[in-house]
Amino acid sequence: MISSSEYGSHSWELLVTVDHQHEEVQKEFLLRVTGDLHVGGVMLKLVEQIKISQDWSDYALWWEQKKCWLLKTHWTLDKCGVQADAKLFFTTQHKMLRLRLPNMKTVRLKVSFCSMVFKAVSDICKILNIRRSEELSLLKQSEDTLKKKKKKDKNSKEPVIEDILNLCNSPVSSALSGSPGFYSKTMTPVYDPISGTPASSTITWFSDSPLTEQNCSILAFSHPNCSPETLAEMYQPRTLADKAKLNAGWLDSSRSLMEQGILEDDQLLLRFKYYTFFDLNPKYDAVRINQIYEQARWAILLEEIDCTEEEMLIFAALQAYHVSKLSLSSEAQDFTCESEVDEVEAALSNLEVTLEGGNASNILEDITDIPKLADNLRLVRPRKLSLKAIKPYWFVFKDTSVSYFKNKESAQGEPIEKLNLKGCEVVPDVNVAAKKFGIKLLIPVADGMNEVYLRCDNENQYARWMAACVLASKGKTMADSSYHPEVHKILSFLKMKNWTMSPQAVSDPESIDMKPECFVSLRYTKKYKSKQLAARILEAHQNVSQMTLVEAKLRFIQAWQSLPEFGLSYYIVRFKGSKKDDVLGVSYNRLIRIDIATGDPITTWRFSNMKQWNVNWEIRQVAIEFDQNVSIAFTCLSADCKIIHEYIGGYIFLSTRSKDQNETLDEDLFHKLTGGQE
Repeated sequence: MISSSEYGSHSWELLVTVDHQHEEVQKEFLLRVTGDLHVGGVMLKLVEQIKISQDWSDYALWWEQKKCWLLKTHWTLDKCGVQADAKLFFTTQHKMLRLRLPNMKTVRLKVSFCSMVFKAVSDICKILNIRRSEELSLLKQSEDTLKKKKKKDKNSKEPVIEDILNLCNSPVSSALSGSPGFYSKTMTPVYDPISGTPASSTITWFSDSPLTEQNCSILAFSHPNCSPETLAEMYQPRTLADKAKLNAGWLDSSRSLMEQGILEDDQLLLRFKYYTFFDLNPKYDAVRINQIYEQARWAILLEEIDCTEEEMLIFAALQAYHVSKLSLSSEAQDFTCESEVDEVEAALSNLEVTLEGGNASNILEDITDIPKLADNLRLVRPRKLSLKAIKPYWFVFKDTSVSYFKNKESAQGEPIEKLNLKGCEVVPDVNVAAKKFGIKLLIPVADGMNEVYLRCDNENQYARWMAACVLASKGKTMADSSYHPEVHKILSFLKMKNWTMSPQAVSDPESIDMKPECFVSLRYTKKYKSKQLAARILEAHQNVSQMTLVEAKLRFIQAWQSLPEFGLSYYIVRFKGSKKDDVLGVSYNRLIRIDIATGDPITTWRFSNMKQWNVNWEIRQVAIEFDQNVSIAFTCLSADCKIIHEYIGGYIFLSTRSKDQNETLDEDLFHKLTGGQE
């Protein structure tokens, strides 16, 4: 019997459902509470009533109707807004989740369903030994991808058994608190710089972690490619609108998994969301480098990013006959590598390079004198009603502008035209085999983009001018320290493309024990026969055959970064005042408005020129203000506008990182820049 005093005007009954595994014990409980009772008191009352002796420390109250956790246990029910009609769920904060990694392997582990996604991803990356977790996020697969998978499953007679790496024995929470794992402050895991594998002396540190030696091998090494048949069954975007669908499912980093409708044992994709890979170090980043490489590889195979035939063959050569063979070989898998690295010597060598910082006289030259380029190039201007007009001129590149003159002698006078490249789009127009070295410049003007082509005579000339154009587009001059590395990067990529037919290389393509169709996109498997592909990939392979495993992966990533479309995430938007839809490309340093029908860039806006941006949450409109009184506003049609808002804020946050931060992140700043005021 309940005494009459308990039926006071302020007390009421609260229904709480308990998530436990004991079938003989009831799951629904009615608690008599008052509005001034705090959340912790409700939990205490509930546990006393359940009468099951178990550890309840991971349990918390989830409010189903409001889709929120009641984690502030000192708050009263009145302050939380909980009334008699509320349905509360007493459940664990850490639940099982299946994550599909960039290398298409699935891991199953316990993840916090109550932490913000940003924090949950950080915890996941600590378990998987992936540094710089801020570059990754969780993605829900698009419906089109899932439809294609369901269709494939219906057609296949045998059930598909997915190979899942189970890390559930050690949940994220306990692995972080109980074991040193990979992120011990007193020990730094050391990797072999040649093979990228953990050194034998450090692998023993991981024994308490769910990521054992075998599991580390699965995540840090590449594995044999899927068959062309499997590739054909996977979702491949055909248009810009299809590519926009790939980016629609990013989870909100400022909300928890549970708040976004993710259930226990659901599958999500763990992907690199932001394409600014900071401080890649083969010594510590075996897993990270491999996963970036795998994300790049699949993007190319599934044609999520466009590349030329020449580039496709380079990518095929790097992955097919190098990465795969080295990964499968016993040498690469051998953790006790004979060539042990002297840690002290390596550290001293790094310190020497850091302290020297290059030649002192060069540094002084950079400060006092901004270099310039001057050379004979050909100018190409596309014309709508006639053939392209190609004319030779004397070009001078200084600061961030290109001027051209009739000839070298007239360079002292006024130029025919001066092109300011700040904020322009720079696209390579190269075919090494045909000796074509072109630079396509899309220069912003009042009514769109002015298209200009520069034609160079050889590789060296192209590399110098291309590097200058790339830096100028970012507002940097050739005095910048990144100019010479950029020239070197372009030359090394061209060198990979520049191969000659070797009779020895193609004498016996049948001796290759891997299908060449596994290493190129479907477009090229339809275009060439297997023997032709094998021969052409072997030609390309000659230029990459001397690399180590990690070098090959890093070179693959570098080549991927050199593609014109690299780092662009697409969304279908409607600009304010426009009557038709456009595509918005979001990159690490700019936004690009693209014609949805032709794929041509219309306008580019640089983040460096951005004054402020905000979101009108009522009408879901993003508004951005730039320098020189330029302002834009748009609504997002292919995804929630919060995703674009978070992309912009996220890239600005990542631009604040520096190596002396010791990998600690200002999480509050991230949420200020990306969270919004919904």
